[in-house]
Formats: sequence, structure tokens, C-alpha cells
Amino acid sequence: MRVPIGWLAEHVDVPAGTTVEELDATFVRLGLEVEEVHRPAEVAGPLVVGRVLGIEELTGFKKPIRYCRVDVGEPEPRGIVCGAQNFAVGDAVVVALPGAVLPGGFAIAARRTYDHVSDGMICSARELGVGEDHAGILVLGDGVLGEGVEPGADARPVVGLDDVVIELAITPDRGYCLSLRGIARETGTGLGVPWRDPGDLAAPAGSGEPAWAVTVEDAGRCDRFSMVALEGLDPTAPSPWWLRRRLAQSGVRSISLAVDVTNYVMLELGQPMHAFDRDRVRGPIVVRRAREGERLTTLDGADRALASDDLLITDDSGPIGLAAVMGGASTEIGDATSAVLLEAAHWEPTGVARTARRHRLPSEAAKRFERGVDPEMTTAALARAAALLAEYGGARVVGAPVDVDTRGPRPVIALDPALPGRVAGVPHPAERVTALLAAVGCAVDGESPLHVTPPSWRPDLTDPADLVEEVVRLAGYDDVPSVLPTAPPGRGLTERQRRRRAIGRALAESGHVEAPSFPFVGTAALDALGLPGDDPRRQVLLVRNPLSEEEPALRTTLLPGLLAALARNLSRGVRDVALFEHGAVFPGGERAPAPLPGVDRRPDDATLAALLGAVPEQPWHVAVALAGHREPRGWWGPGRPAVWADAVQAARRVAEAAGVQLTVRSGERAPWHPGRCAELVAGGRVVGHAGELHPRVCAALDLPARTAAMELDVDALPPAAVPVGPHLSAFPPVFVDLAFVLPEDVPAADVEAAVREAGGDLLEAVALFDVYTGPQVGAGRRSLAWSLTLRAPDRTLSGEEAAELRQRVVAHVEQALGAELRA
Repeated sequence: MRVPIGWLAEHVDVPAGTTVEELDATFVRLGLEVEEVHRPAEVAGPLVVGRVLGIEELTGFKKPIRYCRVDVGEPEPRGIVCGAQNFAVGDAVVVALPGAVLPGGFAIAARRTYDHVSDGMICSARELGVGEDHAGILVLGDGVLGEGVEPGADARPVVGLDDVVIELAITPDRGYCLSLRGIARETGTGLGVPWRDPGDLAAPAGSGEPAWAVTVEDAGRCDRFSMVALEGLDPTAPSPWWLRRRLAQSGVRSISLAVDVTNYVMLELGQPMHAFDRDRVRGPIVVRRAREGERLTTLDGADRALASDDLLITDDSGPIGLAAVMGGASTEIGDATSAVLLEAAHWEPTGVARTARRHRLPSEAAKRFERGVDPEMTTAALARAAALLAEYGGARVVGAPVDVDTRGPRPVIALDPALPGRVAGVPHPAERVTALLAAVGCAVDGESPLHVTPPSWRPDLTDPADLVEEVVRLAGYDDVPSVLPTAPPGRGLTERQRRRRAIGRALAESGHVEAPSFPFVGTAALDALGLPGDDPRRQVLLVRNPLSEEEPALRTTLLPGLLAALARNLSRGVRDVALFEHGAVFPGGERAPAPLPGVDRRPDDATLAALLGAVPEQPWHVAVALAGHREPRGWWGPGRPAVWADAVQAARRVAEAAGVQLTVRSGERAPWHPGRCAELVAGGRVVGHAGELHPRVCAALDLPARTAAMELDVDALPPAAVPVGPHLSAFPPVFVDLAFVLPEDVPAADVEAAVREAGGDLLEAVALFDVYTGPQVGAGRRSLAWSLTLRAPDRTLSGEEAAELRQRVVAHVEQALGAELRA
């Protein structure tokens, strides 16, 4: 929200000498974030208001040129050459006299051009830095001269070159501050000075029958609908300069008088309005929901298919407006419009938000209605707009205004007057609490408790906690003591926290880069993974107000976000990528709805149990994705590409960091290649999968062929103490290599388990270093070669001990698995 200080000062008695910095501090103290302070462009030298006395059209040149006689408050008028055609004799203009320097260092001097001496320059809005219009010069309008401004007067205050604009970031709960009315109220309260309510206006005057027939079919979505009819509007009447200047300062483009007036009233009072061309409206107006198959062409030219949840303004021809969001093209104000229907209504915020997001129309009107608009302002806004159109466009009200009002009484909140003091840690007497709530606009009755009726412009005040926040905010956050409570003695990290940190550290140390992603997923991502229709990972939990309609659900797997990050890195020229992510996933399924407890007391045990029962499970997963080379190429060699075994090895590192043994066996699960997928087993339970992605998945996600990935459920791992580091023995190891010939269907994990079982405490490490199949071992058989490290913690192993241990391992593997020791 952009706030011109000059406009604000018309409604607030800002103390003389108040600086921009002091206003900035006031806004911050009231909880309004100042994003930027826009200072006007600097213009040096003489810049004055002038009146055009005469115009001579010069001929014989390639473009239209005028020689103008301009009164600038001097004994004799000045002659100025100008190429613009949008002004006439008698118009008030801005003149830069010789010696002036315009923004950009453009110095003005008298010079001869087009056979005449141009003694200055008539300026456009862009040349002055007060707007973007450069199609013609800036015409100030008839009302400027004669109201304390004469030719030769300083033009800076007239065009706003002395007006600073403060841009505020308005939080969603402070929708009333998206208007000068709301900002004026806050500023007056913050400075402790009087302010004048621009919304204190009577309903527009009218007589006779209602100007138009109006029916509201959905009072739940529209509890107030007001309308006034005008005719006699001069379609050629321009918007006055002061109005165009304030729109430009607020970041709104000037279009026409009727449209500019509705935008101006929205900025001033916070009430969005819409103007219909009355002659193009067919029959009575009905506010209703959309019907099956209806379409609407909106003012932006888009033809939109309407949903049954869309609220519409309709006539006999069908939809003529998307309520609270954007009007329809069929009743748009045109260049010849002389009769207007002005509409101002109060719409239910969540319905507006759904419609705006569904149609991707984040309009200024929708932004205000989503945050809550004062329903009392509908008739005031119509009165203000009608008065401006009458003054500057010659319009007049016809018929009686329409006001369909179905609102109920505003809620009353019971507040313990001692509650603000208990919450803030600062004593607030009951009288002080009552006075601060009255400054907010609340009506306060009673003593203990206080019966507080929030004002119509504060729909966010619904609970005692909201009132406490207002009391503390107006009293000043600076008064709240900055004293931290005494913290209980720490007990260190939990076992679960230590395990998660150890896993992340282990993957990072092995060359993987952490790539966190948003925990949201859409159907398209699950389709790209090739998940079957009955896959549990397709049962998702939908978010009620998603950041993106394409990703409306919580993720059930880490792979979509991780693989998207992998593809993004590859598309930007990173060839060798090894990424990991660990975080929660959210399995779907049927769950009981959560109750909505009050905030005035602690929920009972049954309510707490119901709340916890409605919370979805959130198991902690870890995932890895690899592409390119795992070992870089260079002068030392060609490098080694990442393969499915690297994904399996990453899973082994995770298990090792978690302190558990991992068994790897052949498996099948989307999105992995069915012949290159490994099941990860711990404690007799499948905890994850690793391997090479299916070629169709790689093609769908723009990933290179043979991309490898792993995903593992960390919470499914058996409980175990996180290793704190290996014990380092000072005695030398004994290295033994053994090769066993077995049937091909015997998993290597079973061989490793048998070796470990027979090796006992003296077996420090075992690793598979070779797999051979061929005629030397026979058909249907393979050779698995293992490297064993033997070491005792308290002595050097003798040759006899090492030989005995080797023989015990060989005998056990031969007996348990039917293996043969390969010579």
C-alpha cells in the first residue's frame, strides 16, 4: 500500500515539523512494515504554473509544431515551441523556465528552433518524473487556477514534487490498512492527534423507485449489495490532475474518469467498486453461483470457464461479472458511456480467495476482499463516487439507491481486563484496556468481564487473544520487557535427533550435497514416477490453501522434489551431481476430522486425543539421486560413472550411520528399473529401495539414462545407538581373501551374514570385492570374493589363530549355504 504523505495529511492533523523518518518510526511501532520510501525526482530552478494564452500552428515541418504564448506570471507572456497537441487555449500547464534542470540532468535554456525562440519548455508528466505519460504535455485542468494558484506560482506542490510516498507491507490480518482511511486511523492513534474519517458520508441522494432490480440468491457469500444509477456522464470528460496524480503515486494507471473514480474511492475508503455501462445491462441483476457450462469473458479479454463455486453478477444475458474479482467485457465502460451503474458490495473472503486463485486473477479488489472489507462502506463509497462523477463529469443520480443488506449482529467478545497484563508481562489497568480498545474502534461495555464489540472494519478480531494483541500493539511493543524466562537445564539431543544428524553428516562426508525441497506434490509428478493406480504413495493429503494448484498435496515420497532438483542442476550445465534430502513424508488415508477447540481454556484429554489422532503420520525418510560421474575424470583416468551400486552404497552409509546392519536383495518397485532394483532390509523388514530409475521415468523427468536413486524410511530402522566412532586398535591386522562358489540365486547378503557369524569378535571388517560368472565355475553358479580384516583389540594375532579363524569361516559358509571354496 503506497501512502502519499500529502494525501494522508488531509485526514490527519500531523504535527508541524514531523519528518518522514518520524512517520516511518510511527508506522513500525504500530506493526506496519515500511518497505520503501519513495522520494520525488529533484527538479532544480524555476518550475512554474502557466496559462496558455494563444496557439499558432506552424507549417512546413515534418511534424505538427505549435508556437504558444504562455502566461507565467511575468509582465509579458513567454513564447514556447511545443510539439504536443493535447492542450488548448486557457489550459493550465507546467512550464520549466530557462535555468531549470529536470530529472536526468536535462537543463532548460532559451534557444531558437523552428524559426522561433523557445523561451522555456512545457513539460509532460514523464519529464517531471511524476508519471509515465509522454504522449502529451501535463494539463493541470481548469480547477487548478483560481484556487490559490496563479500563473507563475511554484508548480512543485501542484504536481506533487514535494510529496513523499511511503510504501507499506500490509499483513493479511490488517486488510483495513489497504486504504487511506485505515492508515489515517492508525496514524492518528499512533501520533495521538485527531483524524477525520473520509468514510463519514451519507448514502447517495435519490428518489422514486429503486434504480435497478437486484436479487441476491446467495446471502452467505454476499451479505450486502449496494448500487446506484447515474446518467448524463460526459464520456469525454478527463480525470482531474489531482486525481490522476494520486493514482500514479499509488501505482494505479489512469484509464477514464469513471474507472479512475472507482479506483480512487477504493484507495481512499478501502471499498472496491465496479462500474457497469447501464445501457449494456439487460434486465434485473441477480447475484448467484455459476451454473454448469457457463462462461465469462472478463475485462482482460480472457474467456473463462466458470466453476460451480464461482459467485457471479448476472443479468438476463448471463454472467456480467466475476463477483469481487473482475468485471465482464460485455458491460465494460466504453468511450461513449454516458449512463453508469455503480456497484459496491461486501463479499465473503474465502470464496473470493478461491475464485481468484482458480482463475489466476490476483486483482486489487480481490486482495482487499480476501482480507476483509468494511461492510459499512458500500453506501459511503457510492456517495463519494457519485459526487466525484457529478463534479467532474456532469453525472446525476437517477432513481433511489439499491441496498440489499442481510447482515446479522456483530459478535460480542468477553474479555478479562487483566488478561492483556498477564500475557504481556506489563500491568494494564482496566481503564487503560478500555481506552485502547476504544481507539481501535471497539464498543466496550461492562467491567469484568468486558463485553467488546469489534468495529465493522476489523473482521479479524474474533477471540480474546486478538483483543489482547491490539492492546499490546497500541500500548507499544517497546514496553514489553525483553527478559527471557529461565530455561530448564538441557538434556542434549534425543536418540532420534542424533540419528538424523549422523545420517546427514555421513552423506555429506561421502560427497552428496543436501537439496531440501518444498514438501508438496501434484498428480503429474506421481504420474512421471510411473506409480500404479493402487500404490499407497498416491493416497495424498490435500492442502486447503496450497501455494500452487499444480502441487496441492503433501508429499508421500521424497523423490519428486529431489529428482526435480537433479534435473534443474543438469539443465544448468552441472554434469556430475550427487544430491540427498532427508525430511518428513505424509502418507494419506482415511482419518477422523480434527475438532476445533476454543482458545479460552485448555482442551480436555478427549479433545487432545482426537487432535493427535487426526494428525497424519510423518515418517522421516532419506533419499539420494545421482547422475554423471561418481569419480571425476582427469589426467589420472576416465573417471567412473554413477551406477545403481552407488545408490545402494549410499543406503549402506545411512545404515552404518544409524548403527544398524542392512541387507540388500533383489526387488521390484516403481520408479526403479525392475531388473536393477534392490530391496533394503533391516531387522527383517523392508525399509527402502535403491537402484537405477526406469528409462520411462528418466525420459519423463528429462534425466539422463541410468540415473540412480535411493529412498529409505529412517524411522523404520531398528532402534540402535548411533556409533560414536570406531575403536582404533594399536595391533596389526591380518588380511584374508576368500572366494566361494555358490548357486546364482544365493544372495551375497546371506554370504556376508554367514561370514560375520563365524568370524565373531575378531572379524573387524568384511567386503565383497569381486563377482565372477563363467565356465570355470559352471552354469548357474557364480564366485563371490571377499576381503576379511582380522584383528584382536588386546594382542597381535598369531598365525595359528588367523588360520583357525579362516578355517572356521570357510567351514561355516560351506555348511550353511552349500558353498565351495574356490582355489
